[in-house]
Amino acid sequence: MAPYLLGLRLDGRRVLVVGGGRVAQRRIPALLDAGASVVLVSPSATPALDDLIADGRVTWERRSYQVGDCDGAWLVHACTDRREVNVAIAAEAEAKRIWCVRADDKEASAAWTPASGRVGEIGVAITAGGDPRRAAGIRDEVVNALRDGSVDARRHRGKPVGVALVGGGPGDAGLITVRGRQLLAQADVVVADRLAPRALLDELSPDVELIDAAKIPYGRQLAQERINELLVEHARQGKFVVRLKGGDPFVFGRGGEEMIACARAGIPVTVVPGVTSAVAVPAAAGVPVTHRGVSQEFHVISVHVAPDDPKSTVDWPGLARSKGTLVLLMGVERVAEIADALVRYGRSPETPVMVVQDGTLPTQRALAATLSTVAERVTATGVRPPAIVIVGDVVRVGQEIEMVRAGRIS
Repeated sequence: MAPYLLGLRLDGRRVLVVGGGRVAQRRIPALLDAGASVVLVSPSATPALDDLIADGRVTWERRSYQVGDCDGAWLVHACTDRREVNVAIAAEAEAKRIWCVRADDKEASAAWTPASGRVGEIGVAITAGGDPRRAAGIRDEVVNALRDGSVDARRHRGKPVGVALVGGGPGDAGLITVRGRQLLAQADVVVADRLAPRALLDELSPDVELIDAAKIPYGRQLAQERINELLVEHARQGKFVVRLKGGDPFVFGRGGEEMIACARAGIPVTVVPGVTSAVAVPAAAGVPVTHRGVSQEFHVISVHVAPDDPKSTVDWPGLARSKGTLVLLMGVERVAEIADALVRYGRSPETPVMVVQDGTLPTQRALAATLSTVAERVTATGVRPPAIVIVGDVVRVGQEIEMVRAGRIS
């Protein structure tokens, strides 16, 4: 007979978990997220539970199950690896009219734990006749559909308000965060930059208003002041506005200015961090920005003005003296001036450099050079923005990794 599904509000209620193995390791965090007061009875516990116990979030009674442990519990999980113990726990719970979940026998269990997931305020729970693998597969399909907008969450929710500053990641649409994708699926208005993942825009519902902020360097773009005005105007009309950017909103994304503009207008703002291209693009090219014994620091620099420009606030002499990795954004068109400045201030002309264009996208390409040759090579190969310049010995680490992959060294 099909079970009667019910959502338990466990906040502050005692839940007994007997057995400290892998089943408990999976179930206890979800119980804590529901606010339950969890008591674990077990002679041992997995290392994954240590922090929860040490923080006092789980009360651990380090012993075997005893009759009477179910007293005062609202829910019991029998998770031991001994069938006879689970039978005894379930029998006590049944006698005291307490719901008990048996991990070892779905047919003998008074209750089943569904495969569950959450997308914002929407909770999904699937039982699938007690088959956990099948339930998990169906759960994943439903959750993914809610996240990517295949199921329109906007029609089945309390409407979000205000503005969300969402980092779209380095370019590949699959690298946006789950939270970012969820909010994008709920948007009424999307204000998008040129570097925001374009594939995500194709997934928007036809009734979503899309505003192109462009942000093309030295080309067509909306003024930042106008972008701020648009965010406030649409939010005041009761629309949920997503400001979609490439990378992270607060890494050279002017997200702070937009947040201040909304705050001054009394508009609530949600910030969703993104995977910054400063780390993701080198990684996609096989270059770690830090590596043991090579570099224990990295610097992210915006080179929207040349090193000798009076408006530059960058300490180029300090960067040249540093042994850390330099990740240069918006610098490919000034790579000759950058290389000259670093060499002039002390970096070796033979310092390895890698330039990565269209990082994380199918069109990604990379060229390796040195500070003395990079300008010539960029010109010869026609590398254009968006591209990231990586300076430092970690480039050699990336080349070594590539040679290992190719089987040229072992």
